[in-house]
Amino acid sequence: MERNTRVSVFESDNPSEIQLIRSKLEEARITNAVENNYLTFTTTPTATSLKVMVDLENEKKAFEIIDAYLQQSENQ
Repeated sequence: MERNTRVSVFESDNPSEIQLIRSKLEEARITNAVENNYLTFTTTPTATSLKVMVDLENEKKAFEIIDAYLQQSENQ
């Protein structure tokens, strides 16, 4: 069984924004997953960066959906 290559299409430390992006992708039938990256800094204990991952073949479509969402939210 061949495993698809996954790429990051969106990154945020805001879980509600991540959830919104995921639901937009799911509406477009794009399978996605979230990865947690724990970054450790000397000044703050830890910061969590959440990444939305999609299969490489869906990358272009995912970026189009995310761009449309970002433009829409900027105009509100």
